Amino acid sequence: MKKDIEIPIAKDVHVAIIHEWNDEFLSKDWNAYIINGRSTPIEMVLVVSKGFEADRKTSTMRHGIGSVGPKSFKRIELVQEDVLGLNNEFFVTFFAGNKLYERRFVFPKNSVKQSAIKPIPIIERDGILAK
Repeated sequence: MKKDIEIPIAKDVHVAIIHEWNDEFLSKDWNAYIINGRSTPIEMVLVVSKGFEADRKTSTMRHGIGSVGPKSFKRIELVQEDVLGLNNEFFVTFFAGNKLYERRFVFPKNSVKQSAIKPIPIIERDGILAK
């Protein structure tokens, strides 16, 4: 029965976009990160990302992140300036404690901008957390 199925809720896992200096290209770039705020590691982390709007969309990107330790983070991808004008979705799935978790994070279009930057815990840099 459907009522007997337990769907675990993915808590204390976040996606943030950070505006940071890139030494290779000598410019400031927007980078997406996954943050594990849990006291246990998350394993087999997969992130599917895409940008979309009513009549435009980007290609779908798939990232195998692997494991993210407790109270730590890993970089997902570079987010180009052009894509910030679209809704940006990051669909995250991972295992923790022998259970599969999933969560959808969205940055609404034009929400990633300098005026919205706030301190991000664990990464200890300024950026924007997804909703």
